[in-house]
Amino acid sequence: MSSAYEGGRELHVALLGYGKGGEVFHAPLIHATPGLRLSAVVTGNAERAAAARERYPHIEVLDSADEVWQRPGDFEIAVITTPNDSHAPLASAALKSGMAAVVDKPFALSPARARELAEEAERFGQVLTAFHNRRWDSDFLTLLNLADGGTLGRVHRFESRFERWRPTVADIWRERGSAAEGAGILYDLGPHLIDQAITLLGPVASVYPELDTRREGSAPDDAFLALTHESGARSHLWMSALAGAPGPRFRVLGDRAAYTVDGLDGQEARLASGERPGGPDWGVEPETAWGHVRAGDETRVLPSERGAYPAFYAGVRDSVAEGEPAPVDLHEVVHGLQVIEAARRGAATGEVQSPRD
Repeated sequence: MSSAYEGGRELHVALLGYGKGGEVFHAPLIHATPGLRLSAVVTGNAERAAAARERYPHIEVLDSADEVWQRPGDFEIAVITTPNDSHAPLASAALKSGMAAVVDKPFALSPARARELAEEAERFGQVLTAFHNRRWDSDFLTLLNLADGGTLGRVHRFESRFERWRPTVADIWRERGSAAEGAGILYDLGPHLIDQAITLLGPVASVYPELDTRREGSAPDDAFLALTHESGARSHLWMSALAGAPGPRFRVLGDRAAYTVDGLDGQEARLASGERPGGPDWGVEPETAWGHVRAGDETRVLPSERGAYPAFYAGVRDSVAEGEPAPVDLHEVVHGLQVIEAARRGAATGEVQSPRD
């Protein structure tokens, strides 16, 4: 993503939540983005507060979001990475306080609530976007280039997987909570897979879901979605917490060739290790992780594009400071939530559903 930023004033960011999302993804990316200043972290957890202070000694640590809303002149952007059922209320509070807002996935728990937020952002004249960082995965950027360049021909099937081996249910809301809380794998991994499918192949016309609970005491932890796009192409999406032998990350079929790749983009692991994003080799995948372009017996290894998570927050900065388009358009976010809602309906009825509410 090209940047319109030319060294203007810093935009002060308040980060709401310092669990894995805040600590591993948002805080490092915000801190590494020229023009953004990580000014405050909101957490009521003493251990997380201490970890935030140790890594970012310049920040304030606040106990509640109300302290942010009471100081609207101190912060231009609120980043919301709290439990899923609090995303929409906190985003609404940020907009009403005169701040732009970045909301982690799922953006909201229903498409109707997401549309309300979009209308609020327009009414208050504020930037509002969703953190769909997987658009900047190395393998997905590679796939987009292949599709745009015609290497694959017309893509007719997109197979995508986020599969893990976690046989023990963690004692956290995300794994043991209810659908009303936004718990379960459809809300956790589904937004990533669905957003990539929509980005690649466009709007979805119908959804066939399989949604199961495989581990005792867990929220739904295994899902398969078959999407038929309005173009006639199909996406098959798998997500599981109980996959002892994960399948390929992507298998993408076109009428000229196919693209396959295993494993997962390395940016998350590097962030989790404490590495500062944006270095000279940031996003570079080792040759062992490159995918293949195949056409029958013809196969070639394809170097992966550089992963680019820092591009998201550069886009947020340029949107707030310069009026550039937001890095993730809310129309696509709403449509992704329509697909999730259709999947939930279909899992209850056993019928194919239209993602239109």
